[in-house]
Amino acid sequence: MTLSTDPPGMLVPGLLPRDPFKERYWVHPASVTVLSLEAGDRLSVSDPEGGQGAELTVLSADGTHDGSAIGARADAPAAVLTALLDSSATGARRVIATLESRGLQPSEARAVRLFGEWSAPGSSESFVAERGALVILASASGSPVVEGGVPSSDLLVEVTRSVARNFGEVELPIALAEPRLDFRVERAAALSYEVKEGEYIQVIDIEGRQCSDFLAFHRERLEDGVERGLDSTTTRSLMGNAYPQPGLYAKFYDQDMNPLVEVVRDTVGRHDTFSLACTSKYYEDMGYFGHINCTENFNQQLDRYAIEPRKGWPAINFFFNTAFSDDNQLLVDEPWSRPGDYVLLRASTDLVCASSSCPDDIDPANGWDPTEVHVRVYPAENKFSAAIAHRVTPSAAPKLTKETGFHPRIEQLTSRFIDYRGYWLPTSFNNLGAVDEYWACREHAVVMDLSPLRKFEVLGPDAEALMQATVTRDVRRLSDGKVVYTAMCNDTGGMIDDATIFRLGQDNFRFVGGDEYDGVWLKEQAERIGLRAWVKDSTDQLHNIAVQGPKSRAILGPLIWTAPTQTPFAELKWFSFAVARIGGPHGLPLIVSRTGYSGELGYELWCHPKDAPALWDAVWEAGQPSGLKPLGLDALDILRIEAGLIFAGYEFDDQVDPFEAGIGFTVGLKTEDDFIGREALEDRKAHPQRKLVGLELEGNEPAGHGDCVHVGRQQVGVVTSGTRSPILKKNIALCRMAVRYSEIGTEVEVGKLDGHQKRLPATVVRFPFYDPAKERPRA
Repeated sequence: MTLSTDPPGMLVPGLLPRDPFKERYWVHPASVTVLSLEAGDRLSVSDPEGGQGAELTVLSADGTHDGSAIGARADAPAAVLTALLDSSATGARRVIATLESRGLQPSEARAVRLFGEWSAPGSSESFVAERGALVILASASGSPVVEGGVPSSDLLVEVTRSVARNFGEVELPIALAEPRLDFRVERAAALSYEVKEGEYIQVIDIEGRQCSDFLAFHRERLEDGVERGLDSTTTRSLMGNAYPQPGLYAKFYDQDMNPLVEVVRDTVGRHDTFSLACTSKYYEDMGYFGHINCTENFNQQLDRYAIEPRKGWPAINFFFNTAFSDDNQLLVDEPWSRPGDYVLLRASTDLVCASSSCPDDIDPANGWDPTEVHVRVYPAENKFSAAIAHRVTPSAAPKLTKETGFHPRIEQLTSRFIDYRGYWLPTSFNNLGAVDEYWACREHAVVMDLSPLRKFEVLGPDAEALMQATVTRDVRRLSDGKVVYTAMCNDTGGMIDDATIFRLGQDNFRFVGGDEYDGVWLKEQAERIGLRAWVKDSTDQLHNIAVQGPKSRAILGPLIWTAPTQTPFAELKWFSFAVARIGGPHGLPLIVSRTGYSGELGYELWCHPKDAPALWDAVWEAGQPSGLKPLGLDALDILRIEAGLIFAGYEFDDQVDPFEAGIGFTVGLKTEDDFIGREALEDRKAHPQRKLVGLELEGNEPAGHGDCVHVGRQQVGVVTSGTRSPILKKNIALCRMAVRYSEIGTEVEVGKLDGHQKRLPATVVRFPFYDPAKERPRA
């Protein structure tokens, strides 16, 4: 947490006001957290999503059970704690050591039970310590969703101390491993240090909103008398980005195009490679003479390496928040970084490095209040996952990019992964490429990983009412075993997301969308309306592959076993699903749905991540005689544009309604039930302004997302997605067009360059471009 210096009325949800009495922790499912309490401390445990069981074990200084220390009776066996310790859960070793140091065995532990299967979202319990005690919070693991279980969720722990903490002792994030170097860069200072090839450099913003400029030099070239350091222009040219990010394009280079460091992790996502580290001239020009600056600090630190001093160092400015306006003006604002945020680099060769804690206090660069940074260097033998941090809301805890359950198999086929909505997904595959993968789907079959789809279990007696109130379809007409495609809108009719809804039972739905925020919205609406419905995130308990193409049914038919209570696989109709197993009644459990995103006959298979490699193996082996190939995101984009399937951030956002996005058929205005956005959608349907249309372009130059569409001088539309269609042998595009110009046959022009200097003739055509009657997925 950090001190908020923002004026009253300004909203800064990402930065909690610093309070010397308060601490805040998130406790993940199937994990154990240990806290020490003193007399007068208040402990509050909350269950934000509801239905998450937990236990508190309380120990006195001499190791005896002492629930009365927090005013509770700890008389139940600590079943959750014992199970977690037996399963080597997160924090288990530390807890076992703590118990044993106090003469206790886990099997002897007693506990206070918290919450349970039907605890309401937002439930909380509070305790006040009457004397010093050690509290162990064990959060239960959920049961497998694919077998009908309820997913687990995070707990929030808040401690209000009776005695204020010392602000001079800011708590650092836990080290990623045992560091070789571990040092603080004081406010308005810089330090130099040496790093060996393969070692990791972690630059940490301790209190948030603090820039840290970074320099690195090729050590061997320095010894030869040649200065070769990080070069932003070379890096941008080779990487194609304003600055490297974890993944395919992650390296910083020197002037000779040799890589010096690779970005392994980034929990912020906003840095600068265009500006110099701050200089004396900058401050002088602003009227601040003699101001300490990063460049002079660097010069002093690098003198011992015989590195020539400079008037301004072209550094990598970590956490420095810059951007360019539409008229190419460089803008500076407060950093995005929060307390404990960091960048993790891996040295590509032996380096001489320098890191600063920027002293700029005359503009927003450091939030107007410079603080300190911390640097750790880890030995090369460590292995850290590549990751970018994502926050579903500004105040939410960050989540690092994950690998899906199918990743161990997919990484054997390609190294081309990108961060797609918080997961590493392949763009294309070795020895194939987007065009080969595309044709495999159109002519044979493909398998693709779509695990990043966000899944939410909507449960409880008011689950149907919640679905009916929040999506545009008439969910009451949805039968068990069926799936419906829908839009979810805000009160102005703008689309929050599109989604599919699976009905598993009378009070059990599975909402599958593209964005993690969907779950936040659903929970907020349940609370606002006052419904007894639980919304539980099951994304990490249900990973899924899609098997698409004309041969998909023949491939999967011999694999999928269904019980007599389920619809047989061969009889599944479009937008139906069955609970099934692979190979027989004792095979791995899964759900198979006749759904997809390719415009072809296809199915999606949903399983627990632990079963994902086995599921991939079974499908892969069964598909080889039929020419089954893997498919990446590049080919998927061609397929879905041909099929007229929409994509968030392209065909729709929260300013675009379902009619404008081309899915007006999902809006059920004939029902009497109200739903969020209904009134606005009735008005928008009656007075349409824009419409999604298809375009065919003349020539071979494709249109791209954001290209303007004109009739004469005036802009009448914007391209949302474009591609060159292999099967149609044409350039095609989806376009959001003014209704007046949306008639089939209307001639328009797609603007390139500034929109006027170059135009591509195009004609409005029917879409979907491929199989407009949807005969292939219905086959």
